[in-house]
Amino acid sequence: MLPNIRIVLVKTTHPGNIGATARAMKNMGLNRLYLVAPTDFPSFEASQRASSAGDVLEQAVVVDSLQQALHGCAFVAGTTARLRNVTWPQLDARTGGERIFAESRQHEVALVFGSERTGLLNDEMELCQYLVNIPTSEEYASLNLAQAVQVMCYEILMASRAGMPAMKAEPKYELDRLASTEQLDGLYAHIFAAMQQFDFFGTRNHEQVMRRLRCLFGRARVSVRELQILRGMIKVAQGKRAPPRQKPKIR
Repeated sequence: MLPNIRIVLVKTTHPGNIGATARAMKNMGLNRLYLVAPTDFPSFEASQRASSAGDVLEQAVVVDSLQQALHGCAFVAGTTARLRNVTWPQLDARTGGERIFAESRQHEVALVFGSERTGLLNDEMELCQYLVNIPTSEEYASLNLAQAVQVMCYEILMASRAGMPAMKAEPKYELDRLASTEQLDGLYAHIFAAMQQFDFFGTRNHEQVMRRLRCLFGRARVSVRELQILRGMIKVAQGKRAPPRQKPKIR
């Protein structure tokens, strides 16, 4: 088994896809399934499609939000079938499987799949550091959700059997570990609050600015120590900004 890897399905509408995903995972040595707001689960259809992977379904963690599903993860990859306006770091399925396995030797990681109809939405994609695309025929590029999970789980298994090296040596100090998704979310919220305080956005699109910053820090792979330094700098800058002058009251 590959214990540090989570497969996360977001707002799955067809229970059969959940069961087929569980079967695909068990085939490839994965057993940690997270379900974000599934439409129908638990269900008889999911259990039927899972076949002998009922234990994966029984252990599945059901949560209300993607943030909850990613709690404690230091690396998150999302699957996508289309290019985006903002260029996230992108990997193909093979490279993605290798990267996910290598990262999992150091910390908790997650591979996220969007709903059957829409895939990952922009706000869900923003919680990922990398996007993974499965190459297909240009004539017909649509993959069933469970098929996509099977392909990616296969690539992860092949990477594990190839003995891919860990990304880095185990950090000596806790503060040198990579920041988790919830710690990064705290940083983004702090940056956003400071930018509002400094009137930074003006006519700028604040969503696009924050999306690009998420891209930047996702590529940078910030450690806990570095994150604390950044937040300390922001806090000092906020404290040094003089409050706006109040107009005298006219009596």
